[in-house]
Formats: sequence, C-alpha cells, structure tokens
Amino acid sequence: MFANVLLSVKRSSYVTLQQVTCRTIVSSIGMDSTGRKKRPVWKKLIAEHAPLLLPAAHDALTARIIERIGFKAYQIGGFALNGARHAYPDLDLTHFGEERHGFYDIISASSLPVMIDADDCYGDVKNVTRTIRGYEALGASALFFEDQQAPKRCGHLKGKRLISTKAMVWKIRAALAARSESDFFIIARTDAIEAYGLDEALRRGEQYLQAGADGLFIEGPRSIEDIESIGRHFKGASLCVNIFEGGGRTPWVSPNDLHKMGFSMILYPTTILFRVTHAIEQAAADLIAGKQLSSKDSVNFKAYEDIVGLPQWKEIEEKFHHEEQ
Repeated sequence: MFANVLLSVKRSSYVTLQQVTCRTIVSSIGMDSTGRKKRPVWKKLIAEHAPLLLPAAHDALTARIIERIGFKAYQIGGFALNGARHAYPDLDLTHFGEERHGFYDIISASSLPVMIDADDCYGDVKNVTRTIRGYEALGASALFFEDQQAPKRCGHLKGKRLISTKAMVWKIRAALAARSESDFFIIARTDAIEAYGLDEALRRGEQYLQAGADGLFIEGPRSIEDIESIGRHFKGASLCVNIFEGGGRTPWVSPNDLHKMGFSMILYPTTILFRVTHAIEQAAADLIAGKQLSSKDSVNFKAYEDIVGLPQWKEIEEKFHHEEQ
C-alpha cells in the first residue's frame, strides 16, 4: 500500500511537471495555458480603439483570419452562425444549448476579444442568468441581447414582436447580477424601430441604460437621419450600430462618419458571410464545369497551413516527441 502511495505521488509530480512544462512551451509561442492570449477588457478597447469594427465570424477559420488581418475585436452573430453551421435562417431555430458549441469552437481559434449575439437570452430571467454565466465562462468579452418576444427573428426582417419595457429591464438587471466580472460588457438591444417606430426605440433605450446596461444597440435605423438622431439622443453612451450589408434596412455609412455621429461599435454581420457564400457557389460551379482552380482566386497549401497554425503545432510536437521504447 505504501508503495502504491509513493507511485501515486510520483505520477502526480510527473503530471504536474509536465503541465508546467506545457504551459511554458505554449507561452513561448504566444499563448496562455488554454492556448489563447489574455484578451483586453472591452471598455478599454472602446476607449483606445473606437470605432471598433466588428466583422462576424461564422466559424473558427474566419475568426483566425480576422485576427491575422489586424482587427482589434470581432463578433459572433446568430445570423451568420445559424447559416454556416446549420444552413438555417435566423428564425429562432437554435438556442443556447446548440449555439454555445459553435461559440466555443470560434472563440478558441482567436485571442481577440469577442462580442456574442445572445438573441433574447432564450427565455425569462432564469435563462438570462444561465446564458450570461455560460457565455462569460466561454471567454466572451461582451454580449448583447434583445427585447424581442419569442420566436425572435433577424433584426432586418418584418413581423417582430416585443416584450414589455418592464420585462426587458428585469432581464437587464438579471444579466448584470449574473456576470462574475464587472468587465464583462453587457449591451441591451431594442428592435422597437420596426415594431413601433424610432420614438419608442429611443424611449426604451433610455430605460435600458437607466437599468444599468453598459451599452445600447438600437437595431434597424432606416435612414442616415435616424442614425444621427440616435447618436444625438444618447450622446456619450457606448452605442452599437448594425451595418447589414447586402440587403439590410440600415444605409451604409463609413466607420469614421458613424464614429462622428456617436457610435463606438460597428457591427458587420453579413459582409464576410455573403462573400464566402458567393465564393463557395463560384467554386462549386467551376468544379462541376471542369475548370481548374485559379491561384488568383484562392490561397495555396502553404498559406493555408500557416493560417491554421501548422508551425506552432510542429514546434509542440518536436519538443515533446519521444520514441516508443
């Protein structure tokens, strides 16, 4: 028995030493013990890098490329995730239990801070609490959720119904109470413009900020004048605007002009997704037509292996490789 205890201690010591050595190795290639860098605080990002341009990553590879290109942060949106992962429209077909798996894969692929689209938080204040705790634990830095009534739908579709302002205020309070760190940035979104008009959206926005939301997201302004009105009305607040390229209701405005209007976070939920979709369609059409892959329309093998981190994995493999005895 004593020998077994000694063996257990030796094994424990070996595992501990191995874990420490692994942490040292991954640290030397720019990662922490989870394989990711520590992410900057969202409030600090806004203060130092506004306007934050936030393209949507629909998968892990996209998140990796967004970081390599030089963005300071990104978002994971339900519209892009549902389309890419399930080939579903954004019509409340997936919820927390399904989406968190996709979020985990994407967040693990990049060291950038990420904003998560949490839809309506999938239910009442209990669901809000679970959602906030779950996504914060995954490593998200910021999160927004909306005041739509289930079944929710894409913010640029018609037919949305909203919960009461009072019910959303309680959801916001529950979200603030659920987070473990005050740096976890919680944004309240209202879809009231489509349902009731801009004035109601402004009124709800006031209530949501008074409830303690860190930021405000008024979805679906239909004109530059609407965008300007929102910026003036909430001057000094941390504001999001959604530039839904390729058919959305909000007009395209340059990032610099949006920042001058008062917006510090600019979301691009479709820009990458729609280009990728077009590229897949074109590649499939060329393939069935018997056309050879063109180098000007693709990366090559070496570039792709660099994107997915082959050199880093090779380094780990070489440092820990051993011959079977």
